[in-house]
Amino acid sequence: MKIFVKIVLSLFMVLYLLILTKLILFKTFSITEVSGHISFSHGPYWGSHNFIPFKTIAHYLFLADVNPSIRIENIAGNIIGFVPFGLMLPLLSKRFSQLKSILIATFCLSFTYEILQLLFELGSFDTDDLILNTLGGVIGYLPIKLFFIVFKKNGTIRIQTKGQ
Repeated sequence: MKIFVKIVLSLFMVLYLLILTKLILFKTFSITEVSGHISFSHGPYWGSHNFIPFKTIAHYLFLADVNPSIRIENIAGNIIGFVPFGLMLPLLSKRFSQLKSILIATFCLSFTYEILQLLFELGSFDTDDLILNTLGGVIGYLPIKLFFIVFKKNGTIRIQTKGQ
Protein backbone atom coordinates (compact mmCIF):
# COMPACT_ATOMS: atom_id res chain seq x y z
CA MET A 1 0.00 0.00 0.00
CA LYS A 2 2.85 2.38 0.86
CA ILE A 3 4.39 1.93 -2.61
CA PHE A 4 1.03 2.58 -4.28
CA VAL A 5 0.62 5.85 -2.33
CA LYS A 6 4.16 6.95 -3.31
CA ILE A 7 3.45 6.20 -6.97
CA VAL A 8 0.17 8.12 -6.90
CA LEU A 9 1.82 11.07 -5.10
CA SER A 10 4.68 11.01 -7.61
CA LEU A 11 2.22 11.13 -10.51
CA PHE A 12 0.41 14.05 -8.87
CA MET A 13 3.75 15.83 -8.38
CA VAL A 14 4.66 15.37 -12.05
CA LEU A 15 1.23 16.60 -13.16
CA TYR A 16 1.46 19.55 -10.77
CA LEU A 17 4.94 20.51 -12.06
CA LEU A 18 3.76 20.30 -15.68
CA ILE A 19 0.81 22.57 -14.93
CA LEU A 20 3.00 24.95 -12.91
CA THR A 21 5.52 25.13 -15.76
CA LYS A 22 2.76 25.93 -18.24
CA LEU A 23 1.37 28.66 -15.97
CA ILE A 24 4.76 30.25 -15.23
CA LEU A 25 6.76 29.86 -18.42
CA PHE A 26 4.17 29.54 -21.14
CA LYS A 27 1.29 31.65 -19.85
CA THR A 28 1.13 34.04 -22.79
CA PHE A 29 1.88 31.69 -25.68
CA SER A 30 1.81 28.05 -26.65
CA ILE A 31 4.71 25.68 -26.18
CA THR A 32 5.22 25.57 -29.98
CA GLU A 33 6.07 29.29 -29.93
CA VAL A 34 8.93 28.81 -27.47
CA SER A 35 11.64 28.67 -30.12
CA GLY A 36 11.01 32.33 -30.94
CA HIS A 37 11.90 33.24 -27.37
CA ILE A 38 15.23 31.47 -27.21
CA SER A 39 17.53 34.42 -27.71
CA PHE A 40 20.09 36.18 -25.62
CA SER A 41 19.60 39.71 -26.88
CA HIS A 42 20.69 42.57 -24.67
CA GLY A 43 18.01 45.04 -25.69
CA PRO A 44 15.47 46.79 -23.46
CA TYR A 45 14.14 43.41 -22.28
CA TRP A 46 16.96 43.13 -19.74
CA GLY A 47 15.76 46.28 -18.00
CA SER A 48 12.22 45.04 -17.28
CA HIS A 49 13.12 42.85 -14.31
CA ASN A 50 12.94 43.39 -10.55
CA PHE A 51 16.06 42.56 -8.57
CA ILE A 52 15.00 44.60 -5.49
CA PRO A 53 13.25 42.57 -2.76
CA PHE A 54 9.69 43.67 -1.88
CA LYS A 55 9.56 46.27 -4.69
CA THR A 56 6.76 44.54 -6.64
CA ILE A 57 4.94 43.49 -3.47
CA ALA A 58 4.95 47.07 -2.15
CA HIS A 59 3.90 48.36 -5.56
CA TYR A 60 0.88 46.05 -5.72
CA LEU A 61 -0.10 46.56 -2.08
CA PHE A 62 0.36 50.33 -1.73
CA LEU A 63 1.19 52.12 -4.98
CA ALA A 64 -0.37 50.47 -7.99
CA ASP A 65 -3.44 51.99 -9.55
CA VAL A 66 -4.61 48.66 -10.94
CA ASN A 67 -7.66 46.51 -10.60
CA PRO A 68 -7.72 44.72 -7.20
CA SER A 69 -8.18 41.37 -8.96
CA ILE A 70 -4.82 41.87 -10.70
CA ARG A 71 -3.19 42.61 -7.34
CA ILE A 72 -4.69 39.50 -5.78
CA GLU A 73 -3.83 37.38 -8.80
CA ASN A 74 -0.20 38.47 -8.71
CA ILE A 75 0.47 38.21 -4.99
CA ALA A 76 -1.83 35.36 -3.96
CA GLY A 77 -1.19 33.47 -7.20
CA ASN A 78 2.54 33.35 -6.54
CA ILE A 79 1.91 32.02 -3.04
CA ILE A 80 -0.87 29.56 -3.87
CA GLY A 81 0.99 28.18 -6.89
CA PHE A 82 3.71 26.69 -4.69
CA VAL A 83 1.57 25.42 -1.79
CA PRO A 84 1.13 21.95 -3.39
CA PHE A 85 4.92 21.66 -3.75
CA GLY A 86 5.43 22.19 -0.02
CA LEU A 87 2.54 19.85 0.71
CA MET A 88 3.62 16.91 -1.45
CA LEU A 89 7.41 17.00 -1.06
CA PRO A 90 7.55 15.82 2.58
CA LEU A 91 5.07 13.06 1.75
CA LEU A 92 7.29 11.83 -1.07
CA SER A 93 10.62 11.82 0.76
CA LYS A 94 11.79 11.91 4.36
CA ARG A 95 14.65 14.16 3.21
CA PHE A 96 12.08 16.96 3.06
CA SER A 97 10.69 16.54 6.56
CA GLN A 98 12.37 19.68 7.89
CA LEU A 99 11.44 23.30 7.23
CA LYS A 100 14.97 24.13 6.06
CA SER A 101 14.86 21.51 3.30
CA ILE A 102 11.43 22.74 2.11
CA LEU A 103 12.72 26.33 2.08
CA ILE A 104 15.74 25.35 0.00
CA ALA A 105 13.82 23.09 -2.41
CA THR A 106 11.03 25.62 -2.99
CA PHE A 107 13.49 28.48 -3.42
CA CYS A 108 15.53 26.42 -5.92
CA LEU A 109 12.46 25.48 -7.96
CA SER A 110 11.27 29.09 -8.01
CA PHE A 111 14.76 30.35 -8.86
CA THR A 112 14.92 27.89 -11.76
CA TYR A 113 11.67 29.27 -13.17
CA GLU A 114 12.86 32.86 -12.72
CA ILE A 115 16.21 32.19 -14.43
CA LEU A 116 14.44 30.47 -17.34
CA GLN A 117 12.15 33.48 -17.70
CA LEU A 118 15.16 35.79 -17.67
CA LEU A 119 17.31 33.86 -20.13
CA PHE A 120 14.66 32.85 -22.64
CA GLU A 121 12.43 35.93 -22.44
CA LEU A 122 9.50 33.85 -21.20
CA GLY A 123 8.50 36.46 -18.63
CA SER A 124 10.32 38.74 -16.26
CA PHE A 125 12.66 37.88 -13.41
CA ASP A 126 11.18 39.16 -10.16
CA THR A 127 12.87 38.74 -6.78
CA ASP A 128 9.47 39.13 -5.14
CA ASP A 129 8.25 36.03 -6.97
CA LEU A 130 11.06 34.10 -5.27
CA ILE A 131 9.89 35.40 -1.89
CA LEU A 132 6.20 34.70 -2.50
CA ASN A 133 6.79 31.28 -4.09
CA THR A 134 9.01 30.20 -1.20
CA LEU A 135 6.37 31.42 1.25
CA GLY A 136 3.83 29.29 -0.61
CA GLY A 137 6.00 26.19 -0.25
CA VAL A 138 6.34 26.83 3.49
CA ILE A 139 2.58 27.34 3.85
CA GLY A 140 2.01 24.00 2.11
CA TYR A 141 4.52 22.30 4.42
CA LEU A 142 2.99 23.56 7.68
CA PRO A 143 -0.21 21.42 7.67
CA ILE A 144 1.84 18.29 6.96
CA LYS A 145 4.27 19.11 9.76
CA LEU A 146 1.39 19.87 12.13
CA PHE A 147 -0.32 16.61 11.17
CA PHE A 148 2.80 14.59 11.94
CA ILE A 149 3.41 16.42 15.22
CA VAL A 150 -0.18 15.92 16.45
CA PHE A 151 -0.56 12.30 15.41
CA LYS A 152 2.94 11.26 16.39
CA LYS A 153 2.34 12.77 19.84
CA ASN A 154 -0.93 10.85 20.18
CA GLY A 155 0.70 7.69 18.88
CA THR A 156 -1.98 7.21 16.23
CA ILE A 157 0.34 7.08 13.24
CA ARG A 158 1.29 3.50 12.53
CA ILE A 159 3.93 2.63 9.99
CA GLN A 160 2.86 -0.38 7.97
CA THR A 161 5.31 -3.22 7.64
CA LYS A 162 5.43 -5.76 4.84
CA GLY A 163 3.58 -8.35 6.92
CA GLN A 164 0.47 -6.21 7.41
